[in-house]
Amino acid sequence: MARIGLRTAAVAVAAGFVFGLAAPQAATAREQVAFRDAGYEAGTIVVKTRERRLYLVLGDGTALRYPVGVGKAGKQWTGISRITGKYVKPDWAPPAEVKRDKPSLPDVIRGGTPQNPMGAAAMTLSGGEYAIHGTNVPRSIGGYVSYGCIRMFNEDITDLYSRVGVGTTVVVTR
Repeated sequence: MARIGLRTAAVAVAAGFVFGLAAPQAATAREQVAFRDAGYEAGTIVVKTRERRLYLVLGDGTALRYPVGVGKAGKQWTGISRITGKYVKPDWAPPAEVKRDKPSLPDVIRGGTPQNPMGAAAMTLSGGEYAIHGTNVPRSIGGYVSYGCIRMFNEDITDLYSRVGVGTTVVVTR
């Protein structure tokens, strides 16, 4: 199994894992929607933090829209990144910031176990700080809950994982 040791990515998932945060609003199922935002090529992932939605641009004026959990206050970010790795049921190594918040966490949580906050799959982003991943806390989807990662329902990360590859552009906006 792959081992994800991303500092902030792991911190992001730990917010829900460690603190059991609930989503402030109900999330909806993924759906195909009109998407007319200019300048995005087909295959681009666009995360709109304020909406707590991730869009996979289809290129025909539509996109697949997924509900997501995003960075909490002070942990949000914007910018352009790329997917650098794809992992199914990755191990998770809590970064130092998470260990400071919750020192009782083990150094590694094996992938596929209920305690693993990465969920069914993870796609790491360039810069080594963040990931788009599943979750073991589905009620966190739709909220401001992470340390910067983009958190998805396991069914949705599995779907998105099958549709994109390493090198896919990821744009995170407010």
